[in-house]
Amino acid sequence: MSSLPKTANPPPSPPAALHGIRVLDLSRILAGPWAAQTLADLGAEVIKVERPETGDDTRVWGPPFLTDPLTHERGDAAYFMTCNRGKKSITLDFTQKSGADLVRALVLECDVLIENFKVGGLQKYGLDYASLKAIHPRLVYCSITGFGQTGPYAQRPGYDFLIQAMGGLMSITGERDDLPGGGPQKVGVAITDVMTGLYSTVAILAALRSRDTTGVGQHIDMALMDVQVAALANQASSYLVTGQAPKRLGNEHPSISPYQSLPASDGFFILATGNDSQFKSFCVASGHPELATDPRFLSNGDRVANRDALTPALGAITREKSINDWTAIMEKAGVPCGPINTLDRVFADPQVVSRGIKINIDHPKYGQVPSVANPIHLSHTPIEHKTAPPELGAHNREVLGGLLGLDEQAISELKSQGVI
Repeated sequence: MSSLPKTANPPPSPPAALHGIRVLDLSRILAGPWAAQTLADLGAEVIKVERPETGDDTRVWGPPFLTDPLTHERGDAAYFMTCNRGKKSITLDFTQKSGADLVRALVLECDVLIENFKVGGLQKYGLDYASLKAIHPRLVYCSITGFGQTGPYAQRPGYDFLIQAMGGLMSITGERDDLPGGGPQKVGVAITDVMTGLYSTVAILAALRSRDTTGVGQHIDMALMDVQVAALANQASSYLVTGQAPKRLGNEHPSISPYQSLPASDGFFILATGNDSQFKSFCVASGHPELATDPRFLSNGDRVANRDALTPALGAITREKSINDWTAIMEKAGVPCGPINTLDRVFADPQVVSRGIKINIDHPKYGQVPSVANPIHLSHTPIEHKTAPPELGAHNREVLGGLLGLDEQAISELKSQGVI
């Protein structure tokens, strides 16, 4: 008697890295939502609390806006889609007592709370850390502000652009003052907000780990200003060692040369020689080995000291060939080199395509929404981008009814009172 071949059942997928962690996201704009989205990507359940009717400010920060494919009406701004993937949205006015009571009830069901209100702004509603710690000692409470909870600027509002200026980033970003276009420049994205979101994520994960061992949560005080100064990295260290404030160098590096943009016959490209060996390889591959033995350019220190002579000499050479030519030549020579891509070329780049960085997520209103994948690659608990940024208040009934146990009549009453 023959029997059918046995088929082994595939092993069950492991739970996501942050499975079982629930986050209450009271933040808006970018830094706080970026942290909450990162936690959602890692598997946490994130409940985003938004103002009734209007929601997060960035829902209207456009153009561009998404469009409803059926009605052709304007929808949420693309900006909102940047940092609210994987979340549930509820609308809740916690300036009303019943709304604040609901937030406290939700806090009891959550592990983490993220907020970016002004210092002391939530105290009058009983939603500050001290008040919530009293009812939930295990809560990890992350506050994100422009200047932190203490210090002479604590009460000031702070936006990314302002902090890029005050935190020193703009003083080292931009072309040299003595060249055309010279002057301070901001970075092309809200990089201080993004970095603050990432530092906040690290802090939250550390606080959760501490809670695992001590049983006690804690308050995290995150400031855009602190993050920006910390992120000055080697520039800050160089100043602290020398006492000399660094100046803008355009696309040149203060400590390495050549590590800059150079002209080709059809535009500009980046040459990034990180050591003397790579510089010698460039000289040989470019057909000018004599540069490598020039006393002015023998070592990196020599090249930095004589960059005003080196840069025009390199430019005269690199103008002879196209960007693609130089990229191919330097790849073969093992020298870091590449084009300065516009975003259309970025998302068409074969490396970006192969890594799956552009994704599409199904949305109940807009069809498929394009997004940029989380760049974290975990071998055992890989990230899944399950849900698109939510419609405003889309999860009111699921969260208030399913999590808090409110019946339909109670939810209807809250709606009639403008609480949700």
